[in-house]
Amino acid sequence: MQMQVSRSNNLKIPKKINIVTKSANDTDDTIAIKKAIAIAENKKFNEEKMKEKIELDDKDLKVIEKVPFNSNDLIVITVAKKLCAYVIAVTEKSPKKFRGVFVNRMQNYCLDTIEYLLEANFIRMDSTTNKSKREHYQKEAIVKLKLLGYIAMVAESSGCILTKQYKQISMQLAETINLIVAWKKSDDERWRKRN
Repeated sequence: MQMQVSRSNNLKIPKKINIVTKSANDTDDTIAIKKAIAIAENKKFNEEKMKEKIELDDKDLKVIEKVPFNSNDLIVITVAKKLCAYVIAVTEKSPKKFRGVFVNRMQNYCLDTIEYLLEANFIRMDSTTNKSKREHYQKEAIVKLKLLGYIAMVAESSGCILTKQYKQISMQLAETINLIVAWKKSDDERWRKRN
């Protein structure tokens, strides 16, 4: 999946999020590659065991299940926290040569997003100034998420993260951005009704 970014054309984040039930990396392709390598190295290869190993659930995805749902938080903040937990779990296993380039950036963009969302949530919309401050933090959160999407794309093409991990990050990014946009629209409607 090739994406290009320019000033006039932002990252194309899908509006509809499809539920992915299988890995983005095709199991048959992975088995064929492993089998070819084993044959080339004159090693034994058990296709059934390899298939079972590949089809196990993504352990990094289980990390986000551990993030507790807090009834005091907005759903967008909870989703952002789950995205952050997943990105941290995925990038902790990245090769050392990428830690200074991609890993720190991706983790920081996630943490910055949560910070901006919390800042926005604590601002009451009781004046025009506060409303504009809240919008500013919501926009900053979207910018950080788009930057995270771009860095994740480059990290995947460089071999820092796997394709299935990039796909999962992209889906969670899209969900988070859509929730922020819905939150902004809800704020605008409440403001119009109030004035």
